[in-house]
Amino acid sequence: MMNFVACTNIATALFCAAVLIQSVRMMRSLKAMRNSPLSDVVAALDDSTERAKIVLSEMKAMLSHGIAANGRCSEDARKLSDELRIIIEIADAAADRIVEATSAANQRAHAERTLAAYIEADA
Repeated sequence: MMNFVACTNIATALFCAAVLIQSVRMMRSLKAMRNSPLSDVVAALDDSTERAKIVLSEMKAMLSHGIAANGRCSEDARKLSDELRIIIEIADAAADRIVEATSAANQRAHAERTLAAYIEADA
């Protein structure tokens, strides 16, 4: 379970970093728009668009790998959960048998003490 959480946290951190990078690029492009003629603005916007396409394709590839890894992690977790459930059932059955055996032994010991007390009382 921790692996899934760690994978998700890493993916989220990477997305946040990508957003920060894109924000810096956009701020630079906006500053360039203020101080340059229209042709420079169009060129900067085209450049920003191309960079955004590259980042989006990289994010898409990263997500596809992350989803596959998360699928494997969740499948492993499901298998471990099933194994733990079986172990718990076995342990519960063993504990029930121990309780029953202890109870029977206590009853037998009580019966033996009671019988010994009656024998001593008759003697």
